[in-house]
Amino acid sequence: MKSIRMIAGCRGAELQCPRVSQLQGRLVVSVVLQQEEQRMHLMKRFQVMVMALATLSGVSVTFAADTYKVDTTHTNVGFTVRHLVINKVRGKFNEFSGMILYDEKDITKSSLNGTIQVDSIDTDHPKRDKHLRSPDFFDAENHKEITFASTRVEKEGESYVLVGNLTMRGTSKEIRMPFEITGKIVDLQKRTVIGFEAALRINRQDFGISYSKTMDNGGLVVGNTVNIELVGEAIKQAG
Repeated sequence: MKSIRMIAGCRGAELQCPRVSQLQGRLVVSVVLQQEEQRMHLMKRFQVMVMALATLSGVSVTFAADTYKVDTTHTNVGFTVRHLVINKVRGKFNEFSGMILYDEKDITKSSLNGTIQVDSIDTDHPKRDKHLRSPDFFDAENHKEITFASTRVEKEGESYVLVGNLTMRGTSKEIRMPFEITGKIVDLQKRTVIGFEAALRINRQDFGISYSKTMDNGGLVVGNTVNIELVGEAIKQAG
């Protein structure tokens, strides 16, 4: 009513009335402010949607790799080393575990973590195995496990190399381990299984295994170079 009285109290054309002009100005400002609030509200909603999409995109990348557990029944962790220079002794470890993150679309995003129980060494000769567990070699009583943790996967031509830290007898060294995923299938139990092969060569002296008994001709009873071979399968885990 006050506004009506103000308008009624004006004489002459409406545009010439200062009170009407004031009222119109306030109305315009009010409308502009409401429009600005609506615009800001829409912008905030848009920003939230963008952040949500970015987060979802990050999650999809993070979980692109599938988790596989090494199937110890169908996997061999073996090694060979020279004996008396002229021969090779073969051995293996019977107790071990490992987890593989395998990204089939981008293998460089894959990884491996594994643990070997030193006491499970087996060269098919109990007396020799006992010696290998002793402080002359692995010192299994004080260093019960050999571990490997990958840090990255590199592509070299058409092949791939697993790079990571191998820890043995308390000493950690970065190693490079060429590997191959030999296939992916669904087995008779409807489980997804991958096959893998890997091989590397290390110097046992680098890990503090320094037993160096020599023969009369100067040759080492046990060679320094150890060839390691991993051949096996891994089963995809749920989730």
